[in-house]
Formats: sequence, C-alpha cells, structure tokens
Amino acid sequence: MENISSDFAIKILQEDADRIKLLIRNQTNSLCISQCKAFEDVVDTQMYGFSRQVFFAEKVGILERGEGQRMLSELEAELNRLYTDLYETRQDMTDAGWEA
Repeated sequence: MENISSDFAIKILQEDADRIKLLIRNQTNSLCISQCKAFEDVVDTQMYGFSRQVFFAEKVGILERGEGQRMLSELEAELNRLYTDLYETRQDMTDAGWEA
C-alpha cells in the first residue's frame, strides 16, 4: 500500500471544501432557502461529512489541527454570510411592503 502525502490529502480536502462553498454560493434564490428545508439538510449533511473527514485527517496526522479548523471555519463563515444576506433581503422586502 502506498503512503498518501499530506499535501495530496490537503488538496483533496480543499477540493471538497470548495465544492461545498460552491453549493452554498449557488443558492441565490432566497425564497427557496427560506421555505425549503432541503437546502439546510443538504448543507448540514455536507458540513458534517466534511468535518468527519477533517477529524480523520487530523487523527492520522495528515492534517494539523489548526489547518482543519481553518477549513471548517471558512465554510461556516460562508454559510453564515448566506443566511445573513437572506435575512437582510427578507427584511428589505418587508420594509418595502413586499411579502417575504
């Protein structure tokens, strides 16, 4: 069995993180997000799976703890930005007399 380099493992994890970020960024339909539980469930599942990958990589010594936490924090920040933007958009619509 061949050894996997840390750089290769980090590259794979970063690709997974980028895929999740793309999923989050592509959700521009605020009505879908606010009325459809499926998006939240998909993101929760993706985030959980990614956190397990990071935990495993840290546990076997492929990834330093700070590196994994940074990757997870970036994803969480991206998701928080999406929900903040959604809230602000809905508030703006309500203030303008639109039903959100």
